[in-house]
Amino acid sequence: MITKKITIKLPTGLEARPVALLVQVASHYDSTIYVETENKRVNAKSIMGMMTLGLAAGEEVTVVVDGPDEEAAIDNIEKYLSCKE
Repeated sequence: MITKKITIKLPTGLEARPVALLVQVASHYDSTIYVETENKRVNAKSIMGMMTLGLAAGEEVTVVVDGPDEEAAIDNIEKYLSCKE
């Protein structure tokens, strides 16, 4: 299991389109992937769950990954959330 704090650097935060792309990234992996904020824990492969977080740019989340491909999963999720496009 890998746990990592990541700051969201996407300019728009996690709105509908960025959430859909994050879910696509997460869905490529067999590992279970959760995104946690102060009071919520959501499956990163769930569009509806991720939308409920309403995360803005600059916010910090904790990503928890557990499974056979957890290293690759955490690396690619961090790359996506740290993207400044």
